Amino acid sequence: MHVIGNFLIFFLIKNAGAAFSLGSDVTWLFTIALAVVALVIIWLVGSRVRSRAWAIILGLLLGGVLGNLSDRLFREPGFGVGHVVDFINTPWMMPATYNVADMFITTMMVSVAILVLLGVRLDGTRDRGKDANSGKDAKSAASTED
Repeated sequence: MHVIGNFLIFFLIKNAGAAFSLGSDVTWLFTIALAVVALVIIWLVGSRVRSRAWAIILGLLLGGVLGNLSDRLFREPGFGVGHVVDFINTPWMMPATYNVADMFITTMMVSVAILVLLGVRLDGTRDRGKDANSGKDAKSAASTED
């Protein structure tokens, strides 16, 4: 169904694999990986995250992971090997069909990378121990200058 011309098309696909249907023969591995990622995020948010930015990003990432995990667990053809429902197609952007959970996973992983590059720790403090020019610790740079 063309929602907005060729800009946005809804197209129903039941995907056994990951992105671009890769690994459709090992769907159970994706189920295990998604479950592990969900547990790690829950543990991090519950025990270590004190930063609002990290909490929001990890929460949205968890939402995406749980969305795809629920498809893997409860959709046909069976428990743990279910197919993820993909329906969003944007041919102008990429030749793929995806879902809202995929959008959350992708954009939040980019956001995680940005926070890491900016040196924002899980507790909200910034990593200022790096020398901007050389990438070495400030202490080791100072000790080599002596």
